[in-house]
Amino acid sequence: MLFSQAQKIQNQQYQPDTIIGITKGGLIPARLLSDLIETPQLSTIEIEFYIDIAQPMSEPTLKKTISTSVKGRKILVVDDISDTGRSLKLAQKYLQEQGALEIRIATLYIKPQSITKPDFYEKQTCNWVVFPWEIKETLRKITKKFEGKRAAKKEIAKLVKAGLPKHLVEELLKNIQ
Repeated sequence: MLFSQAQKIQNQQYQPDTIIGITKGGLIPARLLSDLIETPQLSTIEIEFYIDIAQPMSEPTLKKTISTSVKGRKILVVDDISDTGRSLKLAQKYLQEQGALEIRIATLYIKPQSITKPDFYEKQTCNWVVFPWEIKETLRKITKKFEGKRAAKKEIAKLVKAGLPKHLVEELLKNIQ
């Protein structure tokens, strides 16, 4: 998926000076895109929006600012998904205030209700997406949210049916419970 995205970025002849990953979800895609499109300048910002699974706060909050100057630079903001688009909108506004010359956005997925349409994305979905780098975190949240074992097992079974490897889920659950 990221190879395809890198190719789209290169086909548009967009070469950012800096890639900014939104942590936590955009950290790994940002690092990989940094390598694939040969943009070594990589930084992160942290935006908090979700309290729990499918539970956003009223507004996204910038928790950690960038550690490098973006003034006069072309920026590629990277996140895993544009769900509501509000985190991306906040990131864009913040980077404009910091003097970024041009800002483009890349995500792996976009949801139809997103108020921010990334310049580069791979797939549109209405489904809940669990990325490989957040499987254990997701399982931990499910087991905490659904305290009754039956409800948690039902939710986890949905994830396995959607494609999460059953043996991986079982192994990770051993460390959680």
